[in-house]
Amino acid sequence: MMMLPQRWITALTGVLAGLGLLAGLCAPGVALAGAQIEEPLADAVRTALSAAIGNGAAPTLVFADATQRQQCEAWSLALEAKLAKRKPEDLVRREFLQTVCYESKRAGLDPALVMGLIQVESGFRKYAISSVGARGYMQVMPFWARTIGNGDTSSLFTMQTNLRFGCVILRHYLDQEKGNLFMALGRYNGSRGRAEYPNMVTAARRAWQDADRLVAQVADAGGATPSPSTR
Repeated sequence: MMMLPQRWITALTGVLAGLGLLAGLCAPGVALAGAQIEEPLADAVRTALSAAIGNGAAPTLVFADATQRQQCEAWSLALEAKLAKRKPEDLVRREFLQTVCYESKRAGLDPALVMGLIQVESGFRKYAISSVGARGYMQVMPFWARTIGNGDTSSLFTMQTNLRFGCVILRHYLDQEKGNLFMALGRYNGSRGRAEYPNMVTAARRAWQDADRLVAQVADAGGATPSPSTR
């Protein structure tokens, strides 16, 4: 069988991710996540991450102010049509998008980046499990629940908890890599230094960035929520 050059494989996976086709290549319930490496954490880092996660019930959305709430509502509205095929139930889709926006901003991340990561990691499947045991939307490895959570690995299938863990972990890796997104994404996937996974997430991210325009409109309009984009 003829082997394709690695640069062709990298380019092809990026194109597939950008078109939203990569997740469709996976068997139902199975994800393409890599194996995040369990690394020793300094006590101060572990304490900070645990505080960021919280050890109680599933997180709730507590917006800083009305403007932040309106921005997330506008962002969610802008993406509803794009996500409808993957999440046909209106309330489920709306709650998911607003939680992605909230947890992304809470962790200092771009919501479009988190959407791209979820698309590549799990194809937006809540109960996805990878071959190495990573769980849920953001394919969180069970050791994180034991290391910085309350030890309940089943909670990683709860939407709010999974997104909280995933965003906090990605923020942690970004801090470790001093803001280098390429290296942080590789660390998140367990493939640090390789281009395939960061390229896939970056390509998928672009497909979810239209909402930024709508959020800017909210700010310009003084908080009035504009009509959703159908592109």
